Amino acid sequence: MTRRKATALVLAALLLLAAAPAQPLLPTARAVTQSDIDGLKEDKKGLNKEKKEIEDQLSQLRNDKATAIQRRTLLDQKIDLTVKEIAATESEIAGYEALLDQTAYELAENEQEEARQYALFCERARVMEEAGTTSYWAVLFKADSFSDLLSRLTDVQEVMNYDQGVLDSLRQLRAQIQEKQAYQEELKVGAEAAKLELEAQKADLDSQRKAADEMVKELQADEAAAALLLAEKEKEEARIQEQIKKKEKELAEQMAAAQMNWGATSGGYIWPETASKRITSPMGSRNTGIKGASTNHKGVDIGGVGYNTNVLATKAGVVITSERSSSYGNYVVVSHGSGNRTLYAHMSSRSVKEGDVVSQGQVIGITGSTGISSGPHLHYEITEGGVRVDPLNYLPGYVKAW
Repeated sequence: MTRRKATALVLAALLLLAAAPAQPLLPTARAVTQSDIDGLKEDKKGLNKEKKEIEDQLSQLRNDKATAIQRRTLLDQKIDLTVKEIAATESEIAGYEALLDQTAYELAENEQEEARQYALFCERARVMEEAGTTSYWAVLFKADSFSDLLSRLTDVQEVMNYDQGVLDSLRQLRAQIQEKQAYQEELKVGAEAAKLELEAQKADLDSQRKAADEMVKELQADEAAAALLLAEKEKEEARIQEQIKKKEKELAEQMAAAQMNWGATSGGYIWPETASKRITSPMGSRNTGIKGASTNHKGVDIGGVGYNTNVLATKAGVVITSERSSSYGNYVVVSHGSGNRTLYAHMSSRSVKEGDVVSQGQVIGITGSTGISSGPHLHYEITEGGVRVDPLNYLPGYVKAW
């Protein structure tokens, strides 16, 4: 075999090795881009702007009993925006973590490829040294004729081109590695800043909730303010009941037109949540703190649920109302047919809309303290045959806490 042919074969083998793909070091991470994180930051700017607008409205209202319900509604809206900010920040942190995983994976691949190519380059240099051809000039000076010189020139050019290509590739890999290392540090800084922001947002949320609940407590402690609050609450709830009856009638007509029937409509309920069985206020007359006045509680209040307990549909049915009111806060009404319905109030959020068909045990919202409420709880009502009945008859194992 001629020297030229042997050199060409060695170069071909080296080039094949250099072109072999590196094996992945880590599983592919979830695809996330920097623009995803930037979009979340922009969303939070919009939410913050809305919060400031609410704060402006609050500052323009008189701090007296005449504006109490309006102020409480605005405070609830501000709390909702803060909850959305927290969700956006949590998504931002998750995005940073995913990008850090992706960058670490890409960085490991680059470093593996750099090490592989550098090892090949060093091995080629070692082989040339053992063969006594460590110097390009030495190869040329050993030519014993002009034709031999031309042959050697061709060999040297192939070697020089390969060497230059490897060096260029190594330089590019080193630049990519340094760039990714710098980006990795930026991501770590961004992730830490987002975590600190999340802590501040959660503390702010707790403070806002406490302030909103304290406002209601102060009003209830003031006889005149409590009387006005009670009157407004009863007026609002009466309006809601009329609206519910109208929607229930419309639903019944639609089902009749479709030749559908509900089957059995009484009994068969489950607990509206699974975190607590503490009943803090039963159905019926209860003291309001106002001389000569009491209120007829239309359902029961379930305490010990906090702000993150799932509210469950206690029976299958159709959602006829899912909205916010000044008295009930976020509330949902599910119709079970023939004057049978359940109502769930004061929720932090709702996860169903009007017209949704829900199954028994389906999550319809999250507990909270919206509307005229002085602390987190779930107000729960049952209506059968168009008349509200005592839910305690259908809540086995309840704990009396009133």
